[in-house]
Amino acid sequence: MFKSISIFSGSAHPELGKAIAAYLELPVGRLEINRFSDGEVFARIQENVRGVDCYVLQPTCTPVNDHIMELLVVVDALKRASAASITAVLPYYGYARQDRKAAPRTPITAKLIADLLTSAGISRVVAVDLHAGQIQGFFNVPFDHLFANKVFLDYLRPKFAAELPVFVSPDAGGVERTRAYAKRMDADLAIIDKRREKANVSEVMNVIGDIKDRDVIIVDDMIDTAGTLCNAAKALKERGARRVYAAATHAVLSGPAIERIKSSVLEEVVVTDTIPLSAAAVQSGKFHVLTVARLLGEAIKRIHHSDSVSSLFE
Repeated sequence: MFKSISIFSGSAHPELGKAIAAYLELPVGRLEINRFSDGEVFARIQENVRGVDCYVLQPTCTPVNDHIMELLVVVDALKRASAASITAVLPYYGYARQDRKAAPRTPITAKLIADLLTSAGISRVVAVDLHAGQIQGFFNVPFDHLFANKVFLDYLRPKFAAELPVFVSPDAGGVERTRAYAKRMDADLAIIDKRREKANVSEVMNVIGDIKDRDVIIVDDMIDTAGTLCNAAKALKERGARRVYAAATHAVLSGPAIERIKSSVLEEVVVTDTIPLSAAAVQSGKFHVLTVARLLGEAIKRIHHSDSVSSLFE
């Protein structure tokens, strides 16, 4: 289908890499990744990439540092093999929550990751639903920020065709994201006012909006420990919501997240495959996974042909 293009997949999510390559009607590039006995990463490109536009898929999910280092090594190998361009395709951008100095003498690690990738030799970045949009400005190379709401809405519209739900933002910072969903479905919007006492611990204070006897969908970019999500779901149920659902792009699911969701009032948690879902999460029966392979594949195709990527979301 294409000339001079190769799709490589790191070890973080080979299934998604295969799905993207299948959408593009291309084979997955031959890439060998090994580790020395002390943990050092070794990568070898097993095909000619001289003058080829290369796309490397690697969500920097758990173990975050291992996957970031692996991506850097693969990019360096491609650069030294004379690839024409190297695009880092990051369905999930690790360290995105460290996007500013929230306290004295702390790092801006999201910027550090950007510097590392740029120094390694990337030509472009593609990412899905960044935690903070300003991360695009940390790069001095083109950055395509994709939105998963199209993938979610294709699933939610027929599911709630009989009666529109209320879309709920779990905090003030997520209002813009949640409003985008409500606007596209012509649905109502509600906001949860919460006060965070310390990291990974949140307290729900109030619900702004009419959710009584309505189905509600909590919208967020990621689920980490699920404390915020489960507290929000409980508060909504206590204030009269009929059924509570959640839609979140990145299923990080660290620590007690799965157990919290299993024992919560949530009917269903809809996530994407930007991060591979663990076996425990699948077995919980609470999760429904949507694929972003078509979204990423179409973006790659448009980038390669110099077509508009933003028109995907119009």
